Amino acid sequence: MNKDSSKLFITCALPYANGPCHLGHLRSTYIPADIYARYHRMKGTDVLFVCATDEHGTPIAVQAEKEGISPMDIATRNYELIRKDLELSDISFDNFSRTTDPLHYEISQNFFLDLYQKNCIYPKTIQQLYCGDCDRFLPDRYVEGTCPHCSGEGARGDHCETCGRHLEPVQLVEPKCLICQSNPEIRESNQYYFRLSHFQEQLKECIQDNPELPANVRNYTMQWINEGLKDWILTRDMDWGIPVPLDDAEGKIIYVWGEAFLGYISSAAQWARRENTPWEPYWDDRAVHFIGKDIIYHHSIFWQAMLMAYGCKLPYNIVAGEYLSLEGLKMSTSKNWVIWAADFMEKFDSDLLRYYLVANAPLTRDTDFSWDDFQRRVNDELADVVGNFLHRTFSFTHRFFQGEIPQPGSFNDYDQEVKDEIIATPKRVGEYIESFDFREGLKEIIKLAKLGNKYFNDQEPWKTVKEEGDRSATTLYLCNQLAKVISVIISPYLPVKAGEMREILGLSHDKNDILKWEDSTQFIPAGTSLIKAKPLFAKIDDETIEKEKNALYTNLEETETMDNLISIEDFAKLDLRVGKIIGAEKVKGSEKLLKLMVDVKDKQLQIVAGLATKYSSEDLLNQKVIILVNLKPAKLFGIKSEGMVLAAGDSSCILTAPDAGVGEGIR
Repeated sequence: MNKDSSKLFITCALPYANGPCHLGHLRSTYIPADIYARYHRMKGTDVLFVCATDEHGTPIAVQAEKEGISPMDIATRNYELIRKDLELSDISFDNFSRTTDPLHYEISQNFFLDLYQKNCIYPKTIQQLYCGDCDRFLPDRYVEGTCPHCSGEGARGDHCETCGRHLEPVQLVEPKCLICQSNPEIRESNQYYFRLSHFQEQLKECIQDNPELPANVRNYTMQWINEGLKDWILTRDMDWGIPVPLDDAEGKIIYVWGEAFLGYISSAAQWARRENTPWEPYWDDRAVHFIGKDIIYHHSIFWQAMLMAYGCKLPYNIVAGEYLSLEGLKMSTSKNWVIWAADFMEKFDSDLLRYYLVANAPLTRDTDFSWDDFQRRVNDELADVVGNFLHRTFSFTHRFFQGEIPQPGSFNDYDQEVKDEIIATPKRVGEYIESFDFREGLKEIIKLAKLGNKYFNDQEPWKTVKEEGDRSATTLYLCNQLAKVISVIISPYLPVKAGEMREILGLSHDKNDILKWEDSTQFIPAGTSLIKAKPLFAKIDDETIEKEKNALYTNLEETETMDNLISIEDFAKLDLRVGKIIGAEKVKGSEKLLKLMVDVKDKQLQIVAGLATKYSSEDLLNQKVIILVNLKPAKLFGIKSEGMVLAAGDSSCILTAPDAGVGEGIR
């Protein structure tokens, strides 16, 4: 495998068209892939960077039935949202397609037929769940029940969110039809299977022999392989999807994971037809998949086995980004505990998000989005380090050298050290990007900007310009060269801000011009005029961050307080008691939250409650209130909360029991 290949095929996991993108999607997949693509274009590699929306499968069909519209309407609506999200995030795809495109149908059916003719796909009679009320077999996502492995409730017919295991619908305990909530029965059905077990040893060998695979991909895949691979069902009984291209398969479609992978190929083929250029040489030279942690086994096992069966070259690498949590809690779209890409980009530059999501942690480790930490990194690193260095350099050049890069004098040892780092840093950054260690590459850029600030401070050009003109000229000459290097090597990470930097330096900002990585170490000639600069990175104030945090927590509270019907058994699980508030104080940084200490007789509970807009700390002291004491502990603003104070939803009036005894149960 040659890292210096002349062509490169880059893909991102196909976003599923049942909703827009959130920050977790961008962090794990799209931003890292875009950095890699932009860097390689700058290196002169011929890059083909493609993606598509994944638009089949049962979740979209189920959603369409619930809304009373067609699955295509759902898919089209969300395709437009996703496409806009990715454009706002500056993801530089060469082609972004859809799996409902006719070309994708053609490629998928031909691929299926090829594997069938090679006896890699075969028919099999199996047991499946059948809903008598709906009069149909139930594909995986039409069923929910209890996981047979971990007893997790709400397990889907294909996957348990609790333990992560792959499931078949008939394995579920107490299954229910998602559409009518009836209990399905088991009936025999004819389906088609892929001979995954046949490729067990080949897959094991290719995983072990590929030194490029990240540890998280290798380890997770080997766990699956060591458990023993079983043949994989490749068809479903439903209308929404790509029809199985066999005469005796009426009413059956290719399982979404049997054709979604081919979205990489159909998107490339669509690009090839438009550009009149073959896509195959890109794949055959080197293909790299960027995916999320949750679909590692799909790509490393199912997809690679299918490629083996077809006779294709396997991907050079599969890079899997780990999860992004939010303020210390797992993201949940159902609970509105999420930040949508479009909402974020309405208020902040995309480059700030790209910076934070890369700088926060290595791609191979779970990380957390925190509004406070986002503010800190933008202010302390982008504004105070990078922005401060650039602004001082450009401002002093205008002030003392008429806006032109000065002619330097002779270099001393310190000057030479700075020059050496200017020349050496691009190579280090490039090596990190090529190794998919994007965070370390970014850290090298920040390290160079810190050196620039130190050098500027140590040289004191505001003094030497009056005493030794050559010294200040040399200082500003080197600082402008350092700024130029940053403007080039930060471009894959922050493409918009990098363009603004180069524009100030008098370098071309034409989108049609190809920026070359090797040009980063080419010094700008003395005498080059700079454009008058304004600060590139504005600091984010506390009020802005407080507003975002309040909106986030308000969304969660509103979701959690929505009225839902529950059974008497569910209500009996609630342990409601009278508690006395013995301590109360405001939560620092929040306008809404109070931290309370509540005595419920046999123990004291710490509770974070959104009551500060209605009550002061003094108002609540010694009040006897109704407490839910058996609530699972959670962290709000980093503070552990062990219960809930009952209050009216709109008015926030607390429910009191002034004459009741502390610890008394509510019946």
